Amino acid sequence: MMKTMNINLSINGKEFEINVDVRKSLMDVLRDKGYTSVKHGCGVGECGACTVLVEGTPLDSCLYLAVWANNKAIRTVEGECKDGKLTVVQEAYVEEGAVQCGFCTPGLIMCSTAFIEQNSVEDLTSEEIRKAHAGNLCRCTGYQTIVNAVKTAAKK
Repeated sequence: MMKTMNINLSINGKEFEINVDVRKSLMDVLRDKGYTSVKHGCGVGECGACTVLVEGTPLDSCLYLAVWANNKAIRTVEGECKDGKLTVVQEAYVEEGAVQCGFCTPGLIMCSTAFIEQNSVEDLTSEEIRKAHAGNLCRCTGYQTIVNAVKTAAKK
């Protein structure tokens, strides 16, 4: 017998009350709600394609149960733009050519956003940026453009 639970989620500032199977991942719930920037990559927390911010912390939503997100604020790339204007991080990714095929980009942008929000942006080293993004895999960019994008965004 499937056990379900009613949960309350704040997704990009929009409130939802959802009845979910207690075994369902946050990634699946978000995708079911139309947040398709949350990609299903590896499904085991290795690639970071499903990274979202939960209470400001980047997490692999494929490993995070939806019930754990009850009464928490969740941010996805869809909620970052305001009035059709890209965020500083998104603009920097475009400016530095850090967007290639795009599959990993939403998760990387959310990771970069959290990194900049949670750290002093003075004198960021490439090593610090790489370490902060270690849970996000990209097969296209070689990572230097991502590091450059974070540095560019931090300066703005």
